[in-house]
Amino acid sequence: MHNHHSEASHLVEKGSQRLKIVLVIIVVIMVAEVIGGILSNSLALLGDAGHMLVDALALGMSLFAIRIARRPATATKTYGYYRVEIMAALANGIALALVAAYIFYEAYHRFLDPPTVQTTLMLVVATIGLIANLIGIQLLRGVSHGSLNIKAAFWHILGDTLSSVGVIVAGIIISITGWGVVDPIIAVFIGSIILWGAVRLVRESVDILLEAVPKHIKWIESSR
Repeated sequence: MHNHHSEASHLVEKGSQRLKIVLVIIVVIMVAEVIGGILSNSLALLGDAGHMLVDALALGMSLFAIRIARRPATATKTYGYYRVEIMAALANGIALALVAAYIFYEAYHRFLDPPTVQTTLMLVVATIGLIANLIGIQLLRGVSHGSLNIKAAFWHILGDTLSSVGVIVAGIIISITGWGVVDPIIAVFIGSIILWGAVRLVRESVDILLEAVPKHIKWIESSR
């Protein structure tokens, strides 16, 4: 039991250090996408930058929750602050759902009025963003199992990666065919995947907060 606890603590500590690195990467790429989106007149890039802003705030919240969770138990908080991490994961799941809703909203408007963009700059910036997100995924994938909070951050980065892929695919198709409607179609696909991850995080967080029976345990009601 003690070894298991020590291993989990080590994973959380390792995850915390990697979260800091990923946070810096996201902020840098977010600034680059804002500049690239303005210069290329790409709503897709600006939307992805907004997605990254939400993710940066979520990662900051995750780091804060991990620090608070390390505090020892007190006379009034006899079980310590561990559940702060779970609450942060729940908040991150809700934030992901809001991001998905924003993507659906933007996609609707792009269906009505597809934007004209400079696809070359759009593709360059989106490719840089994709590479950065893949680095983030690699950093968090091995440590996301040690903490639901870090898992939430991992889902945020995965959503960013899918967004970058969507922007790249849309940019290539638009540059070849001129079909601006491709952009909102891919946006809806990205939003659906993000929403799926959000629902999983919210459900898992709520189950822990409600002390529900773990999924791997089969509940058998005793007969009286």
